[in-house]
Amino acid sequence: MNKLTRRRFLFGGTLGAGALVLTGCDAAVQDPGIEGVIRSAEGLTMKTQRLLQGRHALAREFSEADISPSFRVNGTSAPDSKEYAQLLDGDFVDWRLKVDGLVDRPQAFSLADLRKLPARTQITRHDCVEGWSAIAKWTGVPLSTILATAGPKPGARYVVFHCADELEKTLDGSGRYYESIDLIDAYHPQTILAYAMNDRNLMVGHGAPLRLRVERQLGYKQAKYIMRIEIVDSYAALWGGNGGYWEDRGYEWYAGI
Repeated sequence: MNKLTRRRFLFGGTLGAGALVLTGCDAAVQDPGIEGVIRSAEGLTMKTQRLLQGRHALAREFSEADISPSFRVNGTSAPDSKEYAQLLDGDFVDWRLKVDGLVDRPQAFSLADLRKLPARTQITRHDCVEGWSAIAKWTGVPLSTILATAGPKPGARYVVFHCADELEKTLDGSGRYYESIDLIDAYHPQTILAYAMNDRNLMVGHGAPLRLRVERQLGYKQAKYIMRIEIVDSYAALWGGNGGYWEDRGYEWYAGI
C-alpha cells in the first residue's frame, strides 16, 4: 500500500464507483493516482447525497438531554498567532469578521454586531473523521443572513473561511488554515456562524470567537477561529487549490454525512 504521511489511508465502503475514507485529521495523500480516485469518488458522493436527500434535508437535531458530557477539541486547541493572542487578551472587542470578495456590499461585523442579529440554536452531533462523535448545542447567526447583507455578485459559487490558526509551514509558506463550502451548503438553514456552545460563549479550544457549523458534513469542515469570509467563483488559486487546509493534504472537499 502507498505510504501516507503520519496517518494511514484506508479503503472502505462503496457508493457507486466506491467511497474512500481517510482516518485521522492530519492525513495527506502522496500518490497522485490515489488522489485522482479520491476526487472522482468525492464528486459522485456529493451528487448522490444531494439527489437522495435533497438540498434542504436537515441533519438530525437532538434534545438537551442528549448533550454529551464532554466534547473533545477538534483540530487546534489554540491558534499560534500574535494577532489572535492580542484579540483574546482584549476579550475580542477589537475582533472584526470581514466579508468581502464577490459581494456588492463588503462588511465588517464585531462580535456585538453578530449577537444583535437573529440567531439560530440547534443541538446536533459532531462526527469527526477520526471516528468519534459528540452532541452539543450551538447558537449563532445563519450564514444566509450574512450573505444577504453582503449581497453575492453573479458568478459567486463558494464561501471561503479564512481562520486565525497558523499550522505547518508548508504549501504557501504560512500554513494558514482555511476552509470552503459552496453556496448550496452556505444557504442551508443549519449552516450557522456559532458564537456560543451549550449556552456559553465559545471557549478557545472550540473556536472562539466564531466557528462554522455546517451540520451535514464531517467535523474537519467546521472551521474555527474565523477572521474573514471571502466569496469567490473558484478556490483553485487559493493555497493548494483544493478548497481547504486538510483538502490540500488529501482530504475530500465534500465531506457529506
